[in-house]
Amino acid sequence: MQTINNVELADEEVFPSAQVLSSILGESYPAYLSLLTLYQQHGLLPTWRYYHDGGAWLCKVQHKGRTIAWMSAWKGFMQATIYIPNKRLAEVLALDIAQSTRDKILATKDVGKSKPCIVEIVDSDAVNEFAILMRYKMQAR
Repeated sequence: MQTINNVELADEEVFPSAQVLSSILGESYPAYLSLLTLYQQHGLLPTWRYYHDGGAWLCKVQHKGRTIAWMSAWKGFMQATIYIPNKRLAEVLALDIAQSTRDKILATKDVGKSKPCIVEIVDSDAVNEFAILMRYKMQAR
């Protein structure tokens, strides 16, 4: 799925509550709830905050103070991003992930010395793909 729309949650006054997220995510909202369960199972803490530099609400997901992932809401899906140091890219590409995920990672522009690994959370398959990347990020140093 190609990102062709704009990030939602641009209004600083509207907190991304369950009701707000449900209306934005639509049919992918259950996948988002599965993602929250995954975070809870692994002791991760998702925290929503409005970022003025980007003009939108983002969710930082941390484990013991270390950032594991970032999430943003888009019309019809949640976008979850994990930043992997470029020196670890070969290890990520060797994970048991779909070829389409590998292709997307390779096609994504670097951010500094990191490669964004972006997964559009639309269904349980996407949550499972993301879980593999998330577990890798948690164990990698």
